[in-house]
Amino acid sequence: MSVLLWSLILLLLSGVGAVLLSRAPKVASLVGAFGSALACAVALPFTVRILVDRGQQSESFAWDSVHGSFVIGIDALSAFFLLPVLALSCLAAIYGFDYMRSHRRQGNLGGAWFFYCLFVAGMILVLLARTTVLFLIAWEVMSLAAFALVTFEHEKEEVRRAGWIYLVAAHLGVAALLAAFLLLGARAGSLDFAAFEHLDTPTPSSANLVFMLALLGFGTKAGLVPLHVWLPEAHPAAPSHVSALMSGVMIKMGIYGLLRFASFLGDPAAWWGVCLAVLGLFSGLVGISLAVSQRDLKRALAYSSIENIGLIVVSLGLGLWGMSQHQMSIAVLGLTAALLHVWNHSAMKGLLFLAAGSVLHGTGTKDVERLGGLMRRLPWTSAAILAGSVAISALPPFNGFVSEWLMYLGLLKCGLTETGLTGLAALLGVSILAIIGTLAVVTFGRIVGVVLLGTPRSDQADQAHEASIGMLGPMAVLAAVCIGLGVAPQVACQLIASVVQEVGGTAVASTDYDLLTQGVPLTTIGWSNVGLWIAVSFVFAVLSVRVLQQRAQVPTWGCGYVRPTPRMQYTSRSFGELLVQLLPRPLRPRVRLKRPEGLFPTRSNFQAESPDPVSRSIYEPLFARLANRCVQLRVLQQGQTHLYLAYIIMTVVVGLSWSWAWRWLR
Repeated sequence: MSVLLWSLILLLLSGVGAVLLSRAPKVASLVGAFGSALACAVALPFTVRILVDRGQQSESFAWDSVHGSFVIGIDALSAFFLLPVLALSCLAAIYGFDYMRSHRRQGNLGGAWFFYCLFVAGMILVLLARTTVLFLIAWEVMSLAAFALVTFEHEKEEVRRAGWIYLVAAHLGVAALLAAFLLLGARAGSLDFAAFEHLDTPTPSSANLVFMLALLGFGTKAGLVPLHVWLPEAHPAAPSHVSALMSGVMIKMGIYGLLRFASFLGDPAAWWGVCLAVLGLFSGLVGISLAVSQRDLKRALAYSSIENIGLIVVSLGLGLWGMSQHQMSIAVLGLTAALLHVWNHSAMKGLLFLAAGSVLHGTGTKDVERLGGLMRRLPWTSAAILAGSVAISALPPFNGFVSEWLMYLGLLKCGLTETGLTGLAALLGVSILAIIGTLAVVTFGRIVGVVLLGTPRSDQADQAHEASIGMLGPMAVLAAVCIGLGVAPQVACQLIASVVQEVGGTAVASTDYDLLTQGVPLTTIGWSNVGLWIAVSFVFAVLSVRVLQQRAQVPTWGCGYVRPTPRMQYTSRSFGELLVQLLPRPLRPRVRLKRPEGLFPTRSNFQAESPDPVSRSIYEPLFARLANRCVQLRVLQQGQTHLYLAYIIMTVVVGLSWSWAWRWLR
């Protein structure tokens, strides 16, 4: 534990040092970036050892006689989530050093790196906290630091709007978490996690209430639909290395919280698993449907994160349902798929957001309609986008295929072994997963085709320049992780085994993990992916040799056009137009069309936008009405001191009267 404590101290010192050196932006960036990277790198070996050895450690620090002690600890579950937090934070810090150095807001780099270090420290402390007070403090530190990072370019109106939406959503979520912790604490007689773990099995009604509050609080942080509205606003607004952290690991804190609470509540109810599975499928379908038609590259990636969180929650729901029905093989398949996809998505989405940042850095825009032809101008960044797109589309030989294959296997096993409505629902879930996968392929096929191929659609794309080695290096590491998890999934699943047994309780812990996963040929999948890589490498080598041997260069056939222009290419909207028209009406883009009229037509106009239907139809009208009601209360603000004193006296009188009446009635 001392290693993690020193890592936290080094993070805080790096942040403070960056602030103190704000007048020298380059030095401040150096201290903040490499101090945070070093702090994360130091803690990585210890975290891996805890996960491999399945160990547990904890330390207690006295606070006062009323609130007890601060207790921190690490077990397999904490180490599992801590590993991607440390790894991705280290790589994002190295990437951010070059990325932020070229930013026009040079004077604010010290503050930006301070909040970056505070953000990472908050996430680490969330995973280590073993008391309610410390957990909520760390959760608030994480949320407020993320708000400061999201609003880094606060001079832009859309950035300020994104920051406030995130802040409101974060605090609504933490209110639900506070209520859930207080309910557990009232029953356990303590606010320590150790007391929660040894709590007698709560009554179904109280357990259900705590579960729903936890789902509301942690689901908001994870970005589950309809609690997701902050995510597609905040992630595009933040600096790209921060977006990678928020999407890659911060939203996984919601998954960690759900798993930790599941260990407090004893045997799960069957409807918990069903609720999570339905909510996950709905989130996955809505998220990827909205990602298909987004013009903003980072916004499309943000909606893809909602989809992948949905997939994780589907598998988690399947695992909890299997535990409730004592179907241990289904429970293990579901939990393994969920946990493996946590790692996979951290690597895939971290890679894609860093690559999107390189596109923004090299072109100055993230508008898909203004890009194109980047494969020639940004070859290494394009290779990273291609690798991340194939991986997150769940195509072999990358890692996304393995975890989604386990999801399919778990749902199929449930559908084929269960009879009646349960089996039918599981098979329906398989079909919905297939639809989500199809939309994911179209979404990232569109990104690759429109952004990387063709000819530049603007001068910004035509004059694009490749990123520095400091930005390309972290992307190369994440691409290697995506390949490694694809060719050696059995190694990752063996590390996950201890977490599955910890979450699954005594029923899973007392059973051989290999026996429960019997019939899951992970080694075969790994070798198949190795063979596929060899085949792809061979074909690529042959094609490269043939291209190099060509002596004459001829122009590309222009389909009869003497002078093709970029306007003749597919747009990002037209790429998936046929598929988008099959979506439910609320998920389709809103089109405004003014057709040419008359013998001498006037100017026509076509405009398409893809607003979030949940935000547009629910939250925006709700908050607009609430704002109107609050405006009516301004009559109380008269600016007169004696009137405010009267309000205070009236409040005290009402409070004392209520207290007296309550005692009299009792």
